[in-house]
This record gives sequence, structure tokens and C-alpha cells, in this order.
Amino acid sequence: MSTMQTTAPTTWEDVLRMPDDGNRYEFIGGRLYVTPAPVIRHHRVSERLQSALRRVLEARGHGEVFYAPVLVEFPGTSDRVQPDILFVSSERRAIIGEKAVLGAPDLVVEILSPSTAHRDRGIKLHLYARRGVREYWIVDPNEDVVDAWRFGDDPEHQRFAGEIPVRLGAERVGKIDLHEVFSRHLDL
Repeated sequence: MSTMQTTAPTTWEDVLRMPDDGNRYEFIGGRLYVTPAPVIRHHRVSERLQSALRRVLEARGHGEVFYAPVLVEFPGTSDRVQPDILFVSSERRAIIGEKAVLGAPDLVVEILSPSTAHRDRGIKLHLYARRGVREYWIVDPNEDVVDAWRFGDDPEHQRFAGEIPVRLGAERVGKIDLHEVFSRHLDL
């Protein structure tokens, strides 16, 4: 799977006129990124992680979990991304628009694919830190680990295997068993 990057002057409005071809389009720093559909393992890990986040966050009324494709627009910029999973807290639900999330989500999750790993670990990490995302998880389904960055006044980075805490701000509201998320024996 490969990702095409173009540096030709393109606007988000140009992207909206493109045919729906099954690819995901993102516009970061004036550049268009096209990502083909992910592999089956990616889907399985994504679905399990979404379910776990819903149990911890949505079921307890903390906010809403979304999954790709959903557009995130950062107001005042041309940056548009489609994270694999994102969470918006109840307190910040006003950023949920009809067609997109209009502002920085509380949590953004990207699941690595060969075609996106470099971008997820580089340009998107820096984008999310600059644009006000509170927490960013990079999920590696090959290594069965999650790298979590917390941005803000006291930024931190931690790597998790086994389980990962789920936090709203400084408050820990639950945990996710990563053995279940990455389990290969659940794959059919």
C-alpha cells in the first residue's frame, strides 16, 4: 500500500470535487495526502479499540467516539485530517458540526499502516500538538504497543503494552486491555 503526496497547489474545495474512490484525503500544510483503504488487521484493531473506548467513554457519558472516515477541520487553517478514531468530550461537544469536527478533538488515534507510519509519527504528531489536541495515540498493530502523547502545559510521551489508561484531562476514567485489542486469536 502506498501513499501519494502532491505538492501541486490544491485547495480543500478541489478535494471536495474529486470522485469518491475509496481513498481517504487529508490536507496538511497546503499539501494533499491520499491514503488507500487499510488492510484487514488495521480494521480489526480499529474496531476493538473503538469498542473499548466506547465502553469507557461513551457508556459513562463522557463524550462521543468517532471513527474514519470523519473529517477534522482546524479553524483558521487549511488543515483537514481524517484520523482513524477520535473522541470529543461532552464539555466540548460544540465543535461537532454537521459535516465535520470543527476544532481539536480531546483524543486522536492513528493506527499505523506501512503507507501512513511516517506521516503519523511526524507531520501529524506535530500538527496535533500545535492545533490543541489534548492526547494523541499512535497504535502499532505489528509491535502490539501504543505510543501516547499528552500535549499542553506538561507534555509527556509514554509507551504502553498490556493496558493503557484512558484519561480526561488529569483524571483517569478507565483503562483498556491492549491484549484484547491486539489479540490475533480473535481474528477469524
